[in-house]
Order: sequence, then structure tokens, then C-alpha cells
Amino acid sequence: MREQIVAGNWKMNNDLAETEELLGEMKMQMVKEPEATVMVAPAFTNLYATFQALKDTPVIVAAQNMHESENGAFTGEISAKMLQSIGVTTVILGHSERRAYFHETNEQLAKKVDAAIAAEMRVIFCFGEELEDRKNNKHFSLVESQLKEALFHLSEDAWKNIILAYEPVWAIGTGETASPEQAQEMHKHIRTLLKDNVSASVAENTSILYGGSVKPANAREIFAKEDVDGGLIGGASLKAVDFLEIVNSF
Repeated sequence: MREQIVAGNWKMNNDLAETEELLGEMKMQMVKEPEATVMVAPAFTNLYATFQALKDTPVIVAAQNMHESENGAFTGEISAKMLQSIGVTTVILGHSERRAYFHETNEQLAKKVDAAIAAEMRVIFCFGEELEDRKNNKHFSLVESQLKEALFHLSEDAWKNIILAYEPVWAIGTGETASPEQAQEMHKHIRTLLKDNVSASVAENTSILYGGSVKPANAREIFAKEDVDGGLIGGASLKAVDFLEIVNSF
């Protein structure tokens, strides 16, 4: 059975005091060990404090980004080794906001993925189409090109450290809504791409998360879909009660 995962991406929210408050609330809400794997990704400045606060819990701490180089003159950047030195071994790469605001390309992301895999880090790799792509019926081909250019060069063995996160960018904060059926349709397409380009085993065993505005009200219905293995949660992960309700929606 594939690993079920709920990962909270806190983005550029919460200073240290606010992070500690949210972590305290989360720990209070977590009365029993969740069936799903739970991850949280705070801002860089709060990673170590979060790791320390959660080390006696099953919750995994992830970074929101990293640079592809081991070190060097890259002002403002963080390497895999730096993350590992504070206990962080999971990283989100390719988030739609990184692609849109910081112009990250599939080619650059392939290098970041290679660096993370070489460092034996686990990667949550994000991808997905925008509204224009969906309206022009290019969503399937766009997702295929994102995966092909950034991930399909990896060895089959490397895929054990890859988690996929499909983000329908057109359904995030736009007023447009993606139905659970649309999520399943794309996830099934992604699994077929994995089977055709990597292997049947990788297609069967790779967790594919849904990142399209999952909330307590819709999580159970989305997570019930055959090819949806969990969610990458944005805004709802900043409220402990909401996040834990989503975590327990399987």
C-alpha cells in the first residue's frame, strides 16, 4: 500500500513565537498517532526550532526550497548539507510560487532534484498547470513535460525518495474550483506517465499528493479517490485544528 502523506506548507508565515504557538497547538490536537505520515514545512528561520519541538513526535520537518550547489557564492541560498545539519532531510521543490515568482525552470529543478537525491534527501516535487493551460486543453501535455524535463532522467532506485505533489494552479485562490473527479483524472494520468516512462513498480508505489486548496470540508472526498495519496496543504495548515482534521481524513 502506498504511503499516505499530509504535508503542511507554511510558506512565508509565522515568526518564531507564532511558530512555537502553532506547534504547541498541533501537539495538543494530536491525541493519537496519525495513520498518515505528517510533515510541516516552516520558513528557513524556524526549521531548527521546529525540528527540536517535534523530535519526540512522528511529524517530519521539511524545508520549502534548497539550492542545487553544495556551497559557494549564492547569497541568500541554502544547501542540502545545511538542511541536514539541523535534522531536516525532506525538501519541497518546484512549488508553483517558486516557478511563478522566482522563475524556476524544469531544467533548474532537475539540478535541484539531483542535488537532493545525491544528498539522500526526500523530495516533494510540485508541478501543475495554470488556468490558460486548462482552458486550452494543454494540462495533460504540460504536466507530462514538467515531469519529463525534471524527473524522468532519474534512476528507478532514486524514485523511492520522490513524492509527487500535483498543484492545479488555476484552482488556487482564483475562484475556480477543481472537483475531486478532476483531481483523480490528473492523478491517474500521472500514474500512467510513471508506468510508461519509469516502471510499473514506481507507478504503483509513488505517493501522489493533491495541492489544490484542500480544506477540512473537502479532504475526505478528495483523499478517497484511488490515485490520491494525500495532500500538500497551504492555508489550512496554519490552523492546528483544521490541519489535524485534514490529517485524519483518510
